[in-house]
Amino acid sequence: MGNLPLSTSLFRNEAAMSEQISGGKFTARRISNSITYYCASVPGAGNQTLLSAKDSQSSILPLSPSALPLSDSSSADASLAPLLSHSPTSMTSQSQSQFASTSRPLLLFFSWLCAQPGGVAKYRDLYLDCGMDVLLVQSSVMHFLWPRWGLNYGLELLKVLEDPQFSERVVLVHASSIGGYTFTQILTHISQEPKKHEGVARRVIGHIYDSLVVGSLEHMAIGLGKTLLPRLEGFIKNAAMFYFWLFKAYTADMYESSIQVFNNSPITAPALFFFSENDALCNSVVMENMMDLWRRRGVAVESKKWKESIHAAHMRCHPEEYLCTLDKFLKSLHISSFKAKM
Repeated sequence: MGNLPLSTSLFRNEAAMSEQISGGKFTARRISNSITYYCASVPGAGNQTLLSAKDSQSSILPLSPSALPLSDSSSADASLAPLLSHSPTSMTSQSQSQFASTSRPLLLFFSWLCAQPGGVAKYRDLYLDCGMDVLLVQSSVMHFLWPRWGLNYGLELLKVLEDPQFSERVVLVHASSIGGYTFTQILTHISQEPKKHEGVARRVIGHIYDSLVVGSLEHMAIGLGKTLLPRLEGFIKNAAMFYFWLFKAYTADMYESSIQVFNNSPITAPALFFFSENDALCNSVVMENMMDLWRRRGVAVESKKWKESIHAAHMRCHPEEYLCTLDKFLKSLHISSFKAKM
């Protein structure tokens, strides 16, 4: 990205859009191919065209492996470089609205792998209704299969959170499935350089984990099969296990390191976990042991477990219980209640 400060190129003008939510407007701005910022629009902040929900959602696509940086250089920074220069009109709009009041909490939403726009929009709209802005973070399977790229991505996300645009915002984390792994890459950098990133750690007021992939390497391999090619689930699982064995030092060993970072997370804000006993990607016993470990560390932990549900779809399968549990947790953090319209 050269010598340009991140703040000068954080948002891509060509991705600006506005949409209706709960009778008001919000603006979406693309930060990179896999990071999008949604915030409440400020009246009089410039003329913007309202898009239909279909048009807006179609522009938010999962990051493809081909879009990933393939080196350890500053390619992650390059993805944040400006593609268009700011026009006087757009700069005026930006300065008037600042995209949202800095008093609004920021929801850091890590979506599940291959998440469809409509599913992600339900969570986005829910948190916008709570008076929060939303930073949508989408993960690629390659972030997981080659953890070094995942760590690079985690550092890119940290730079975004430490940019002046967000540096004073309190943060709530909501991670679903592989999103928990991506968030752990951020935790890894915080653990390695606590003084450098203490500002981010201090600003997190709570974290929510939905359908974490927890257990053995086999659970991870099963998860890949079910997510990527369900019809070839067995083949994908076996191929993944062979891959983990072949590149153990670059995969399995790094996964184990990430697990230790998560178990000893530098962020000790209150946490909420959603999971089910029949989830093939999550060993519920291991999950409960981990939550007990957090409680012994002094973390306030709440959870909701179902006997039967669907991975990364608990809100769809059990909407009333899910939303009630989530609403109670948000109220405990002094975040405004939302209107359950689903």
